[in-house]
Amino acid sequence: MKDTIDVLELLASQHSEVDGLIEKIEEGQGDRAALFSELADKLAAHATVEEKIFYPGVMSKHTTELLHESVEEHLGIKRVLADMLDLDPDEDEEEFDAKLAFLKEQLTHHAHEEEEGKLFPLVRRELDDDELAALGNEVLALFETLIDQSPRLHVPEETAEAAPLPG
Repeated sequence: MKDTIDVLELLASQHSEVDGLIEKIEEGQGDRAALFSELADKLAAHATVEEKIFYPGVMSKHTTELLHESVEEHLGIKRVLADMLDLDPDEDEEEFDAKLAFLKEQLTHHAHEEEEGKLFPLVRRELDDDELAALGNEVLALFETLIDQSPRLHVPEETAEAAPLPG
């Protein structure tokens, strides 16, 4: 059993977890409000660990354009999430579901097409296993700290501009 986790595997597993939560909300599997709170917390914590640890840790001449695009995509996602946090998933069902569908499209593009499809292969070529594991441990530690602090509550104040990147 590995005692470290590859950062790319960790982030991809978080992407899959978010996909699963969206699917549960769409299919009405459980308390929509509780599932949405969990989704919003996981998205907020995930964006934070990417912006504070992962993106700066993988910044290079090969990744800089994708990383700058990624923080802009995060900003768009946070804006939709902030709008959704003002809605009741049951009482504002039509508007909530429309925003959820849009959020899902944005996440699919950002997480699967851009990050997993373009960024992760570049990072895998540039960093060795130890570097990927070190980043994975840092990302996981911060994620676990953030997830216990209802990170969704900070999303509305993070919608003015994209997160800064080094360089």
